[in-house]
Amino acid sequence: MPARLEGKIALVTGAGSGLGKAIALAFTREGASLVLGGRRAEPLEKTLREIADEGGTGLVAPGDVTRAADVRRMVESAVARFGRLDVLVNNAGMLASRTSVTDSTEEDFRRTLEGNLVSVFLCCKHALPELILTQGNIINIASVAGLRGAPNRAAYGAAKGGVVVLTKGMALDYAPRGVRVNCICPAYIETDLNHDFLQGLKKTGEYEALVRIHPLGFLGATDDVAHAAVYLASNEARWMTGVVLPVDGGISATM
Repeated sequence: MPARLEGKIALVTGAGSGLGKAIALAFTREGASLVLGGRRAEPLEKTLREIADEGGTGLVAPGDVTRAADVRRMVESAVARFGRLDVLVNNAGMLASRTSVTDSTEEDFRRTLEGNLVSVFLCCKHALPELILTQGNIINIASVAGLRGAPNRAAYGAAKGGVVVLTKGMALDYAPRGVRVNCICPAYIETDLNHDFLQGLKKTGEYEALVRIHPLGFLGATDDVAHAAVYLASNEARWMTGVVLPVDGGISATM
């Protein structure tokens, strides 16, 4: 049985750790070649070594996804090395302060939108001309925070909700050009990004309450999201676009 992404060229942002790294490795195992985007070269190089250990090929393309010039270089690097681009995974993101609107500073709010929504727009804008040529696809990593309100997550929820609606709009705009655009909305996944936050909850006794809001009774792992991304990137999902897929332990069933 052929690998599900055999011969595909995929750009994954935020590929140095967490969900991005897991997605990059899962794509490698399914036959894709990877372009690894992220701010810092060192973690990306580590991911690339793991890709090589899996027998895969890849390219490190450091850059800041909130800067158009850096994003253009990432896409140009992919095309220069591999000749085309088939898949874009917009995984890079950031958490700013956990506050309400009145407690949030304007700087925090703008920074959260830049890191989680504007970055997705920029990556899509500069990758789409190449994806139209290959009739490729985009996978945006949003969050269940973009589907429902949550205390002290106003800026983050607004940014991720924007990613959800941006996904649907692009799906309609580019379906006639053969490009699929889908979105994954994880709930709480244990990653490098939220490690300190989760450890803090364990110290206060709030961790168990967090786990209980997931009907399946446990937090997700990075591979749970990576498996969903492989499916959406593959030809198995060829008739799916504009889909918002919760990978959330059942939380969305309570909405």
